Formats: sequence, C-alpha cells, structure tokens
Amino acid sequence: MRDFSLALQDRIDIIIQNWIEAVRSDDQLETAKELTYNGVRDSVPIVLQAIVTMLSQSQESDIRTLVEKSLEHGTLRAKQGYDAEEIAREYRLLRWVIFEALEPELFKASAREVSRAYRLIDTALDEVIAKCFQTFTQERFQELKDLQNQLQLTNRELTRLVRANQENLSHLAHELKTPLTSIIGYSDLFLRQQENYSEIKGSVPNIGHIDRVLNSGRLLLRLINDTLEISRYEAGQIKLQLAAIRLPDVLATVVEIIEPLAKAKGLEIAVECHLSDDLVVTDCLRLQQIITNLVSNAIRYTTAGTVTIKSELLPDKYWTVTVSDTGIGIAPEDCDRIFQPYFRAENSLSSGIPDSTGLGLAIVARLVNLLQGKIELVSEVGVGSSFTIIFPLELDGV
Repeated sequence: MRDFSLALQDRIDIIIQNWIEAVRSDDQLETAKELTYNGVRDSVPIVLQAIVTMLSQSQESDIRTLVEKSLEHGTLRAKQGYDAEEIAREYRLLRWVIFEALEPELFKASAREVSRAYRLIDTALDEVIAKCFQTFTQERFQELKDLQNQLQLTNRELTRLVRANQENLSHLAHELKTPLTSIIGYSDLFLRQQENYSEIKGSVPNIGHIDRVLNSGRLLLRLINDTLEISRYEAGQIKLQLAAIRLPDVLATVVEIIEPLAKAKGLEIAVECHLSDDLVVTDCLRLQQIITNLVSNAIRYTTAGTVTIKSELLPDKYWTVTVSDTGIGIAPEDCDRIFQPYFRAENSLSSGIPDSTGLGLAIVARLVNLLQGKIELVSEVGVGSSFTIIFPLELDGV
C-alpha cells in the first residue's frame, strides 16, 4: 500500500507557506493580519508532523501529540483575539492546502489508498479542531469570569466613591450654608436699617455694594440647596410622603408664595383647576416644589403678559398640571437639554435676565420621575413656553 507520509513530509514547508499566504489573503481572517509570521504559524508544523506519523505504515498513530498541540493552539488563538469562526476558517484552509499539496501523489494511488489517506487526514484534523475549540472556549470563559470579577470590583469602588462624594458634598454644603445664612441675614438687616434711618443712608456712599452682596449670597444659597436636592435624588434618599390631597389647595399655596414675584414684574397669574372635587394621591410637598419651580421659572423669563397654571383630569386614571407663560421661549435645539443640571438656554431675548442656578428644571424632572409622571415641553422663541406634567392617579408599587 502506498505510503503518503513521505510525500507529506517532503512538502511540510510548502504547505505551511501556502497556508499562511492563504490565511493572510483571506478578508474574513482580520485577526491574522495583525500577527507576525510566527504568530500565525504557531504549532501547525508539529500538527503536520503528527499527521505524517499517522499516515506512516510503519509507525503508530501520534494522536497524543495532536491533542497536546491542538490544546495549546486553542488557548493561544483565544489570547490572540480570534473568534470561533476565524479558527474554523483557518483549519478549513489548512485542509485544502494539505490535499492540494498531495494531489500529484493521490492521482497515482488506488481508490483504497486515497480513501485511507483522506480518512486519516480528516480524522487528524477533526481531532485537532475539536481539542482546539475546547481550550479556546475554556480560555474565553476564563476571560469572561475575570472580566466579571473586575467589573464587580470596579462597581464596588464606584459605589464607594459616589457615596463618599455625596457625603462630602452634603457636608460641604451644610458647612457653607451657615456663614452664607449669616451674611444674608446681616446684609438684609443693614439694608432695612439704611432704608429706615436717613442718617445711616447718608453715611454709606456705597450701599449698592451691600445690595449686590445680599443678592449674590441668596443666589449661592439657592445653588447649594438645589445641588443638595440633586445629590439626595441621585443617592435615592428622597422618601415620598403620599396622601390624598385637594389640588386647588396646593395651587392656592403656590400662588400665595409666588405672587409677590409676579406683581413685582407686573405679571398676572391665572389658575384654572378642573379637579376641584377630585382627590389625587401624591406627595404634597414635592408636588408643590415642582409647580413652584415651574412658575418661578416662567416669571423669570416673562417680561409681560400672563403665567397660567391649569390642571385637568384625563382618561385612564391620569391627571395633568400645565404651567404656561408668554415669555421669551426656548429654541428647539435646547428643548431636550433644558432638564440637564447646570444647563441654561440662552437666546437674543435672554439678555438682562438675572442668572439662575441652572438646576431648577433638573430638580423638576427628577421629582416628576419620582412621582411616576412625565413632563412635556412645547415652546417657541418670542411666544412662550408650556410645561405639561402628566401624573397617574395611583402610583405603582407604592
């Protein structure tokens, strides 16, 4: 019987060279293009030598060598970044190159001899592929396990840093609030004394500076309070106090608080409540905070006209509250960003408007989410804005 082992032995170098060229020119084997010649070749020469041994009629099959080298090959390919399809494609090319190299000898052999050669080579390569995939998969699972462990450690560290940052921010904010409150109080007292006593008024030529200190202090205090509110929300520390309430009472409280600001700018506040006899379940304090922030914002950016607060009952157990104004409006490109912390929408009409903290609408969005609602904005520059919040009559899971 013809011995194909010698023919294969003589052509090992050619087979390896042709195989590497085929791998490098295959567009679907992208990982191989990033490797060196030796990196692609790896243990293929030893695998071919083992196949030579299996084809030899005078020696026992060398399955152990095939198994050992294919196990090493699978681990290496995983570390090199191959995917499973690329490995299968490499071995498909190797099978094709081997039979191409043996083709002259196969044409001279009998059908029985050709069948035996095909069977032995296919058996060897199938064994190589099976063991290669075994260690390739094991290496991939180990990489996933290591990655999972690293992600868990990273997540714990991030949680610790976030908690520490929130605690530091809260501590710093409270430390700043005490002297700020004192500055605001004494500045306010001094201004009231200046207004009541003409002798003090005449002795203070730069009274406007005190007024600016007072305004800046109030703005900074509001910024600190708003930052604390955002921090408490992100930390999940805001607890809802739910109760059945009458919405007209809440709106009346908001108007009572905010009306002096509207009157100071000559604005009118209009209220349309269509839930006068209906009770809604919500957190009264948080709802009042949402509406107050929206109305304050409307007053800030409205120079003339009306700010309207409207509420009504919707089908399917929902209700809404809408705050509309006749102010400067918001550009379309800013409408999606207006609820981001510290973002301030600006246009040609916003000059001269006092600075805000940039946190009011961010707080509104988070409180609305906490109360399982959603907020919609319709605005046009120079015409005005309308914020509509849709709440469920009953909160899920609460």
